[in-house]
Amino acid sequence: MSSLRAKVIDTALKMNALGINQGKAGNVSVRSGAGFLVTPTGMAYEHLQPEDIVSMQLDGTHEGARLPSSEWRFHCDIFAQRAEIHAIVHTHSVHATALACLGRGIPAFHYMVAVAGGRDIRCAPYATFGTKELSDRALAALAGRKACLLAHHGLIATGADLDQALALAVEVEALAHIYLQTLHTGEPALLGEEEMDRVLEKFKNYGQQANKR
Repeated sequence: MSSLRAKVIDTALKMNALGINQGKAGNVSVRSGAGFLVTPTGMAYEHLQPEDIVSMQLDGTHEGARLPSSEWRFHCDIFAQRAEIHAIVHTHSVHATALACLGRGIPAFHYMVAVAGGRDIRCAPYATFGTKELSDRALAALAGRKACLLAHHGLIATGADLDQALALAVEVEALAHIYLQTLHTGEPALLGEEEMDRVLEKFKNYGQQANKR
C-alpha cells in the first residue's frame, strides 16, 4: 500500500509539473482493496507524505488523521459505478477549464477526441464543488466515456491505472487547447458519426504491439 500511496503523490506532482494543474487544486485517487486512496484536502502536493494519503471505503467513510479531498464524493461514486475504472485524475487545466466555463464540451473536430471513449467529450452542467449534485452530473457526463469537463470547474480523466488517467488528462487538455484555437477563426467542421465509430473501433487495439518471437 505504501508504494501505491507514493504513486498517488507522484501523479499529483506530475499534474502540476506538466502544467495541467496549479497549486493545491485538483485531486487524484486510485482503487485499493475494496476502497480507494485519495489525496487530502487543502495540502500542497510537494509536502505530502504517504501517510497523508487518505484511505476511503465506497460508503464514504475514511481512515486516518487527514480529511479527504473535497471532491471525494465523485471519486467514490465513479469507483462504485464503473468497475473498469481504477484511477481518477481531476485537474483545473487552463484550456479544458476555459471551455468548461463556456459550458462547452469537445465535439468531434479531431479524431483524437475518441481517446476519451466516445464521439465527443461532454461538459457536465454546473453544480457546487463537493456536492452529490456535482457527482451525479459528472457520472452522467462520463456515461460511455473516460473523461468529461465540469462546467465552471475543470476536468475529470479516468483510467485503468494512474499513468493512463494522467495521460488522458494531458490529451484532453491538448484537445481543448486546439479546439479553442480553431474557435478563434470559426466553428470547425466535425467528423461524422460513422467516421468516429470507425476511429473508436481502431482505438480498441491502438498502441498494442504484436508479440513476435
